Amino acid sequence: MMAEDLRTEPPSDEKLVQRAKAGDSCAMDVLADRHHAAVFRTCVAILGEEDLAADASQDCFIKAFRALGRFRGDSAFRTWLLAIAGNEAREQLRKVGRRKERGLENVDTISASGHDPSTEVTLRSEADRVRAAVAELPQKQRLSVRLRIDDGLSFREIGEIIDSSEGSARVNYHHGIRRLRELLEP
Repeated sequence: MMAEDLRTEPPSDEKLVQRAKAGDSCAMDVLADRHHAAVFRTCVAILGEEDLAADASQDCFIKAFRALGRFRGDSAFRTWLLAIAGNEAREQLRKVGRRKERGLENVDTISASGHDPSTEVTLRSEADRVRAAVAELPQKQRLSVRLRIDDGLSFREIGEIIDSSEGSARVNYHHGIRRLRELLEP
């Protein structure tokens, strides 16, 4: 990137895609950095295992950047990329042959600085409970909930990613939330 870019606001995905299509590897790096967390979360939501999700995420970016010349911009770059991530994660599932659950010992820790030990244990326990409940949702509901809550995507974008209509994405989200409430009731 040029020095003047550093003094202004960050370039939009559209500008970065144009640069990347022109062969600017820095633009590709910025796009990858900007969207890596969302791609990884999408892959984890499908695969349930971080190691497999890391592989699927890497494959997603390789495929996306190889196919960048065919990206028409009909949807947002992020939506297009997350659709590729979903496809790559589902391909990983086919390769593995069966779904693997994420073990609770691998759950990320909560930053509970300043909390007493009993509060920290309670927070971790609740976070584990929520993660376990989300993992029990059917795949499209789980993805709809995670993409809506974690990434703030619209139902149209979620529909594109999970390969369904906007209405189906909305229904999957609402059924997922209702099921989570049932699972998390005391």
